[in-house]
Amino acid sequence: MQPADIAALAARLQENIARVVVGKGDMIQLMLAAVIARGHVLLEDVPGTGKTVTARSLARSIGGAFSRIQFTPDLLPADITGTRVYRQDKGEFVFHPGPVFAHIVLADEINRATPRTQSALLECMEEHQVTDGGVTHPLPDPFLVIATQNPVEIQGTFPLPEAQLDRFLMRLTPGYPDRAEAVRILRRFLRDEPLADLAAVCGCEEVARAQQALGQCALEESVLDYIAALCERTRQDDRAQLGVSPRGMLALMRASQALALTEGRAFVIPDDVQRLAVPVLAHRVIPRGYAGRSDAAKKIVEDALACVPVPTEKR
Repeated sequence: MQPADIAALAARLQENIARVVVGKGDMIQLMLAAVIARGHVLLEDVPGTGKTVTARSLARSIGGAFSRIQFTPDLLPADITGTRVYRQDKGEFVFHPGPVFAHIVLADEINRATPRTQSALLECMEEHQVTDGGVTHPLPDPFLVIATQNPVEIQGTFPLPEAQLDRFLMRLTPGYPDRAEAVRILRRFLRDEPLADLAAVCGCEEVARAQQALGQCALEESVLDYIAALCERTRQDDRAQLGVSPRGMLALMRASQALALTEGRAFVIPDDVQRLAVPVLAHRVIPRGYAGRSDAAKKIVEDALACVPVPTEKR
């Protein structure tokens, strides 16, 4: 699949999602880049900002099997991955797949489940498989987890551990609409529910072909060095207890490749890296202390962007 074809696919998906979601064009483009990079997305913001609607709109636009899991404190790992059930007619235990066996999985309010249940997603998100009773069951391809969480409310929630946050390629924040966008939302939902009529504009096979083209996107040596220097700078910052790991560095590279492809380019430019640095890296940085943790991590990444020289074209 050529970069121009991937750009056309991304434009088609973005236009379809925009039939429901108002004024989130930049965030939707980054989500589509995450899909092409085979990465998972964490949508984090206060209630009512369109996190679940955005995830459902993306899932409907892509097509394929969709599953929504409402995370609650009483949810068990088997409620997500599945369990073995004894079949009397066969005289043996048979594995019954859980809701995670879908192309698009919406993990709604993921931080409301206990750590034990949250950890059930670790193997799914990293290896795209479920192991039960010593038997490995592959998940559908493509496979994408879109999780939502409310960063403000702390009662009845369990913060995601760093190991699980690291499994998300990006953490995005929808934010509140401005006045004009708010009026458009009111008009759009005045008489009907646009999500109910949203149809798929591509198939999973087309998405899989776009994912396979990721390696065709080239990176100059100077851009590779820029990515490495940014991640190294976060580890050297005195305000950081833990900086970006090599996994985070690879995530930034792949996300940059995917973003370039959505714009029809077969090569990554420094602007791609700069645009993705905060969404891809900030949730992987652990600042010292706990007050204003997300803001402090974002500031560390932004300062790294300001300090590390941007590569320029050689003449």
